[in-house]
Amino acid sequence: MANYFKSLLGALILTMVFTVNLEARNYYGAISYSPSTGAYGYSYDHYSKYNAERAARNQCARRDCVIPIWFKNACGALAIGSNGYGSGWGSTRARAKREALRSCRRYTGGCYIEKSVCTTR
Repeated sequence: MANYFKSLLGALILTMVFTVNLEARNYYGAISYSPSTGAYGYSYDHYSKYNAERAARNQCARRDCVIPIWFKNACGALAIGSNGYGSGWGSTRARAKREALRSCRRYTGGCYIEKSVCTTR
C-alpha cells in the first residue's frame, strides 16, 4: 500500500511539473518592415526571439527589412506615416497600437496602424 501511494505521489508531482512548464512557456513575436517598399512581415508564438525575428524577416522578403519590434508574451504593432514609421509593444493589442502611433508621430505625420499581432500568452 505504501508503494502505491509513493507511485501515486510521484505521478502527481510529474503532472504538476509538466503543467507548470507548459504554463511558463514564453512565446515570441516580431514585425519586420521595409522602409523602401512598405512591405512587412510578422510572426508570433515562436519559442525564441531569434526564430520570431527570422520568420518575420523571411515573410517581408526584402533586402532592407528591419525588425523594429519584437515582443515576448505580449502584442506588437507597426505604424506607418507619410515619411517614417514607428513601433510599439504592450500587454494588449490596444496598448501596442497606442505605443506604435506615439512612436511614429515623433518622426512624421499621417500615422496609421499597418499591422498588429499578439502571442498566445
